[in-house]
Amino acid sequence: MSTRTFRITVRGVFDGLDAEQRAALQARAAEHDVFTAAFTPEGTLTYDVAARPAFTFRFSDTGDDEEDILVATELAEEKAAAWLTERGYGYKNLRSTAEDLSMAPLGKRGRREAGR
Repeated sequence: MSTRTFRITVRGVFDGLDAEQRAALQARAAEHDVFTAAFTPEGTLTYDVAARPAFTFRFSDTGDDEEDILVATELAEEKAAAWLTERGYGYKNLRSTAEDLSMAPLGKRGRREAGR
């Protein structure tokens, strides 16, 4: 049995930020830019509070079975909520999507190489 790799995206909206919190987020916005985002076990946060109060966390996880994606998704949501709570950021509307990369369709190049 091979290990499956999961990519989990947790999205939400900052809620009830005060001026100080908003300023702190804006000051660190370059560290959380979408162009530097990656799927990592710890999670990568992206946002642009100047444009809108939404955020995205990107997580990676692994599992042995197809059903492990459900546990990985729940864990990712818990990690995102914990990160926000530890820093005193209010949030709402957490929702997640997850992808099992072993089930992802191969790109054009992958199909050609697999067909050899």
